Amino acid sequence: MPIKIPFTKNKKKNTQQSQSLDADHIPKHVAIIMDGNGRWAKKRGLPRIAGHKEGMSVVKKIVRHASDVGVSVLTLYAFSTENWKRPKNEVDFLMKLPIDFLNTYLPELIERNVQVQTIGDTEFLPEHTRKAVEEAIERTSDNNGLILNFALNYGSRFEMVQAVKQITARVENGELSTSDINEQLFSSHLYTADLFEPDLLIRTSGEQRLSNFLLWQLAYAEFWFTEVLWPDFDEQLFEQALHDYQNRKRRYGGI
Repeated sequence: MPIKIPFTKNKKKNTQQSQSLDADHIPKHVAIIMDGNGRWAKKRGLPRIAGHKEGMSVVKKIVRHASDVGVSVLTLYAFSTENWKRPKNEVDFLMKLPIDFLNTYLPELIERNVQVQTIGDTEFLPEHTRKAVEEAIERTSDNNGLILNFALNYGSRFEMVQAVKQITARVENGELSTSDINEQLFSSHLYTADLFEPDLLIRTSGEQRLSNFLLWQLAYAEFWFTEVLWPDFDEQLFEQALHDYQNRKRRYGGI
């Protein structure tokens, strides 16, 4: 019998004010698949890049709100290893978005004590994109508030294969034995080694799949889906996701 994942069928226009959040039960790590930018633009007769630009403004709002309510880590799926297959003009625009975002928003991130991090194979990003990200990481490195973690050129299968290669190399050079290999060791070789595992995954636009995102790390996360497209996502919906999370029972395989 197939497993049914709870699906939150909500429309922005019908969303009501969420109930008060329990400050002691805020998820430490929230991961978001920001989906629906292209469809948002198409519905308005606009080019896809217009949806991506609008989505960037939503990122700012959600980062502010996540910081305000006490989330420790916010991981945003910004660009996957599969996104290189998109049209060149769209990829070029997406590679400029981190520059525009950080150039305009970095002072506020610093003021809000937000620390910028990334996961993914950033070596293959365009130089101008990589430099902007590296500067943001450097300039926020002493901050100890919310960790804003961008998944850039990220693919979970690639991440896990790289971890296997690293562990194998350590076994071959005698640093480890096969008996040393366990879940903790494997996790320590992932991009997210120094982060809490996600407590909550949010995906917008109505799709119900992980799309090669944090496959290992999301093993015990709560999933929250909405039909709302990312450019229409807002602080109220974010709080609704947090409130729904707080009303679930996490058993981790127990009773």
